[in-house]
Amino acid sequence: MNFLDKLAGAERANRSMLCVGLDPDPTRFPEAMRGDASRIFEFCAAIVDATRDLVIAFKPQIAYFAAHRAEDQLERLIAHIHRTAPDVPVILDAKRGDMGSTAEQYAREVFERYGADAATLSPFLGFDSIEPYLRHADKGVIVLCRTSNPGGADLQDERLASGDRLFEHIARLAAGRWNTTGQLGLVVGATFPAEIARVRELAPHVPLLIPGIGAQGGDAAATVRAGWRGDGDTTTAAIIVSSSRAVLYPADAGKGDFAAASRRAAEAARSELMAARHGVAS
Repeated sequence: MNFLDKLAGAERANRSMLCVGLDPDPTRFPEAMRGDASRIFEFCAAIVDATRDLVIAFKPQIAYFAAHRAEDQLERLIAHIHRTAPDVPVILDAKRGDMGSTAEQYAREVFERYGADAATLSPFLGFDSIEPYLRHADKGVIVLCRTSNPGGADLQDERLASGDRLFEHIARLAAGRWNTTGQLGLVVGATFPAEIARVRELAPHVPLLIPGIGAQGGDAAATVRAGWRGDGDTTTAAIIVSSSRAVLYPADAGKGDFAAASRRAAEAARSELMAARHGVAS
């Protein structure tokens, strides 16, 4: 299956829009493994096993592995997800952005070395920095558009000669001539629901990866109202709402099995998102 088919299948099977971000910080691990970077795989695999029937996707963030020389653990983790949750797509949050032969190598890294189903990219260098990823025609390419950090406005809100803000121009490109494989998506932060709605207006059929609920303060209900489109149980424009720290390190994690606590947090987030979705569809 291609990325969008896999995404749609996970959404239906798990009745979910929740993506669990895998951002392992050994200083926040349970006491028995705290500070031990050699146990990153063990920690993340336990979270995956506890939540795999609750999610639309998993999203490992490559920096949290590379900073601890744990790229081999990232390879093992993605292989583990493919083996134990084969119908759930893996989005590698790498935010790559380079041109020519360098982009070709990054695409090989993401899709061949790590085996991810999709990757996040920066569009700043233009289409020729994205095209090498699109040669992997069944893979997803998710382009930064309006990010969740406050400083994103420094560039993304700038007006172009056309009158569009930069993020609006990126949305138009992703919905149009850049989307040569039909597997392109956009990153739009949950902290800016008005911008989510604007991106959805400009790109009505591309998936949106929406980080920022939970620890970053994005509102789940507002996110769904702004970005999800469908009729009842039928989705016409998927959203992938990512939560990392709130699921990985829930407040009650110290009261027993940390993976069980993460499952409870994921169940609560999924339920909140689905309740908002029913409100949109009604």
